[in-house]
Amino acid sequence: MTSTVPRTGRPHLARFVKMREDRSRGRHVLLGPETVVVLNPTGADILELCDGHRSVADIVDELGRRYDRVVDDEVTQFLARLASRRWVEISDATNPDD
Repeated sequence: MTSTVPRTGRPHLARFVKMREDRSRGRHVLLGPETVVVLNPTGADILELCDGHRSVADIVDELGRRYDRVVDDEVTQFLARLASRRWVEISDATNPDD
C-alpha cells in the first residue's frame, strides 16, 4: 500500500458513500455506487467517528477508551484501504478547506 494516513488527517466518508445499519444482516454496511460492503463492529465504530472534525489520533484515542487494546497502525491501515478505494477522504488538518 503506497498511501499513508497522517495522524493529523481528518477522515470522512466520501460524498457518494453512506453507512447504514442493515437490519437483515444485523450489521452496518457501506453503500457506494454498485457496492455494498458489510462492516465488522470495529470497522463500523471507526467509521462512525470519521466526521471530518476528529483527527486520526483523536479516533485512535476514542477507540482506546472503548476497547482494551487499539493498535493505531491497524486503524490507519483500515482507513488507508478505504481511502485507496475512494470511500473515505482524508482532509489535511492544516487546510480546513481540503
